[in-house]
Amino acid sequence: MGRPAYSFVRHFEPEPARQLCVDRHYLLCASSGALRLEADGTAWTLPPARAALITAGHAIEVTIPQPVTTSSILVSTDFAPRPLAPLSVFDLTPLARLLIAECGAWDDSPEPLSAYGLAMFNALIATTWALAEHPSAARMPVGRSPETRRALSLTEQHLADDPRFDEIAANVGLTSRTLARRFEEELGMTWRAALRRMRILRAIEMLASGNESVTTIAMHVGYSSLSAFHAAFRDLTDQAPSEYRRGFEP
Repeated sequence: MGRPAYSFVRHFEPEPARQLCVDRHYLLCASSGALRLEADGTAWTLPPARAALITAGHAIEVTIPQPVTTSSILVSTDFAPRPLAPLSVFDLTPLARLLIAECGAWDDSPEPLSAYGLAMFNALIATTWALAEHPSAARMPVGRSPETRRALSLTEQHLADDPRFDEIAANVGLTSRTLARRFEEELGMTWRAALRRMRILRAIEMLASGNESVTTIAMHVGYSSLSAFHAAFRDLTDQAPSEYRRGFEP
């Protein structure tokens, strides 16, 4: 049967979207770089210092937009309770990060876990399962209809520019009024609010991927005003960009 819980670390190069479904509860962390996860109509950004808790048997879509190193914990369904949500991305506390590092000592060896190992995994489960009940705001609804999803894709392709809503609507074969109604009905936000959210999520990925200055990142995601970028970033994350980046550090 193997160990009831084990850990592993892997490095991945950029990959297009693919489906992931495992038979254990899956605690996934990015120690460098960032991932994109999607399930049940919501897309999440997973940079360092955050974790994703994925319920066993629940399929999600994973995209790797940049090189990433992940730390993973796989937990048997009879060893840990079922998480409240199929997928939740949340901030890690210092205690949770220490427990993840400590549990990294046990891989999928057939040898039984020691009493200490069992205690560490139990502590990690208690801590992270509770944190998962308070998901991060760094998420984005993806829409249901092909037209809305296509409009979001076109918007994402032009974050650094000044995309025009009427041109996007025409490109997906809808009037501006109809597409605006789709955004409100399917995403619960306007297209302008979606654009703002997508720019900040892209900025989070860039903060996790290298050492570009905050000013460079702001310009890359379409902000000509650094103060406007700071305001939008803080509105979503409750932190300034530089403070958010410091949270990635071990």
